[in-house]
Amino acid sequence: MTIVVGHPPHKDDRSALQLAATLARSSGQDLRVVTVVPPPWPTPVAGGPDKEFARWSREQGEAATAQARAALAELCADLRSEVVTVAASSAAATLIEQAEQHGGSIVVVGSASHGAWGTVVVGSTADRLLHSSTVPVAVATRGHRAEAATRVLRATCAFRGDAASRAVLARTAAICRDVGASLRVATFAVRGRTMYPPEVLGEKQVMEAYVARTAADQEQAVAELGDLAPADVRTAVATGATWTEALEQLEWDRGDVLVVGSSVAGLVSRLFLGSNATRIVRHSPVPVVVVPRGA
Repeated sequence: MTIVVGHPPHKDDRSALQLAATLARSSGQDLRVVTVVPPPWPTPVAGGPDKEFARWSREQGEAATAQARAALAELCADLRSEVVTVAASSAAATLIEQAEQHGGSIVVVGSASHGAWGTVVVGSTADRLLHSSTVPVAVATRGHRAEAATRVLRATCAFRGDAASRAVLARTAAICRDVGASLRVATFAVRGRTMYPPEVLGEKQVMEAYVARTAADQEQAVAELGDLAPADVRTAVATGATWTEALEQLEWDRGDVLVVGSSVAGLVSRLFLGSNATRIVRHSPVPVVVVPRGA
């Protein structure tokens, strides 16, 4: 199997390469680094502007390829890797095609160049991938860095309690067991806003009941894993007034990834994020892996 990495031109950003190297080292897979550049204009007349654009596009691809090779030699010389440039109009569609054609197990991209450092910032390419990919998609946090020889140490599986999230949990648990990582089953919830004091409507009691019920659902799901479960499995229910606050309730360390399953409203075997899953992804302080149904 192969990990497909999107390495855009014009961008001195190693976050996707760093995350991909960590995933590849943990799973024993190869890396296929793909740079997508604009295709030349399909015009019958080879005029000056057309030739200049084609040359510019080719030079951008060559520069990005050289940059990626240098980064790979520095970050993960211990891994087998390949670097290619593809001329195409859509980076997301090209990455999906590359994964389908080369046995890609996952597509890895970086965050957009705007937004807060240390969080997942979903750009246009990542957004399209998160709504259409047929394979899991990993998005690095903005500015993500990993030390040499870093492996995935813990996966936190976002748990909704439905059949789809149980399937994602089972797959995550199996991978954690195989790579020697610990597993955390976490449910995130945002407290609703009310115009009345909490004691009037019993909001505290409602939240306590929700946490207790969710914790019981998590324990049952963990018990159902059986032999799939890794040696270290823990559960957590994190609540907050905002999604950022809810995610910050948990401790996050280097070597952590957050695994999120796609919404049941999505097409079978394709990614589609519901509103809550989207908010969790966009507020994650660690790299996120989003898994399509049936993957």
